[in-house]
Amino acid sequence: MLIKNVRITDPASNTDVTGDIHIEGHTISRIVPGGSDEADERVIDGSGLVAVPGLVDAHVHFREPGFEYKEDIDTGAASAASGGFTSVIMMANTRPAIDNPDTLKEVLDRAASQNINVYTCADVTEGLRGERLTDMKLLRGLGAVGFTDDGIPILDPDIVRQAMTMAAGLGVPLSFHEEDPAYITNNGINAGKASEYYKIGGSPRAAEISLIKRDIDIASSLLETTGLCPDIVIQHISSAEGVELVREARRTNPHIHAEATPHHFSLTEDAVIEHGTLAKMNPPLRTEADRQAVIEGLRDGTIEMISTDHAPHSPEEKAKSITEAPSGIIGLETSLALGMTNLVIPGYLTLMQLIERMTVGPSGVYGITAGALKTGGPADITIFDPNEEWIVPDHFASRSSNTPFTGTKLTGRVIMTICGGKIVCDRR
Repeated sequence: MLIKNVRITDPASNTDVTGDIHIEGHTISRIVPGGSDEADERVIDGSGLVAVPGLVDAHVHFREPGFEYKEDIDTGAASAASGGFTSVIMMANTRPAIDNPDTLKEVLDRAASQNINVYTCADVTEGLRGERLTDMKLLRGLGAVGFTDDGIPILDPDIVRQAMTMAAGLGVPLSFHEEDPAYITNNGINAGKASEYYKIGGSPRAAEISLIKRDIDIASSLLETTGLCPDIVIQHISSAEGVELVREARRTNPHIHAEATPHHFSLTEDAVIEHGTLAKMNPPLRTEADRQAVIEGLRDGTIEMISTDHAPHSPEEKAKSITEAPSGIIGLETSLALGMTNLVIPGYLTLMQLIERMTVGPSGVYGITAGALKTGGPADITIFDPNEEWIVPDHFASRSSNTPFTGTKLTGRVIMTICGGKIVCDRR
């Protein structure tokens, strides 16, 4: 396969040139700036398009096992390919939880049959109860790329310290959902304008800030006393204070990382007033000042990765009242376009920075083979039109359609996703 006359943007090598990409089998055989002679190859005309490393999402919920009516690994992988992702990392808040070898093996066997790279985390604690650690060494050895109780915060600081100590020895990252329920009356809705509109208590920013501070302090203490600290990921950061805590921590502890979602850099709590449960999520959408703080964190590198927190729910679930409906939105098929529309076009990030946050950042933290276009490397490539405008539809490759972005005009459209040298999405 030959991708010809395409703009090649690769943050891993700081490359931004127009040229050709040759693919043989599963790998990139040559990258030729300026172009090359065509041989007996299948030619894809990349004129006017951008080729980047296959996108990486380190935070998705594919709901299998236990909640396949929302999404399963098949439909989740299809949604990822449609959005330009060639590698994703699943969360482990399934039923049964991914806290044991049998469930982990079942999930990895299903993942291995997909046409993109599907990885998974395992749970930090047994049954997501926050009381006892799982056998992290065993689960790591069986293929878990990280550990998280995402969806449920770990409240016991002793358990957090034990998990960090174990993860440091295994060289594996820990990802934390930072919301202390002691502060929260109604989750998914910011305590402010949105909660006042719905006449409920909501979720105040202190819920996030308090646990971010606690976990950074534990990690930094561990580093100071033992010289060891695992990579710590502060998931789906939503508050200006949370961003600043990460920024300050990273000055002395390079193992502290953070991720931001497209919805937190694109929307505010006004969207919850407009869209109701379709914009309900944990942590909630907050103020414009918080949105700008998240953007600044992405701009200056405080936040190293963009992750969707792709969280499918059924229409029946999202049709419930604002306090009863589950939190979360889908995001794989709009992520790149939201980054182009709300980060690159306004001038907050360069294209190179956006792609770095969607490739190099997550693949580096989780230690997976992805995030670069290079000779001999995997032929995982996303090709997109940076200028194409499109309207977000009301149906997706995902089994679910719970998103507040339906009907929104976005700029930047995935044209083709190639994984392991195979075209897995084609909009030509």
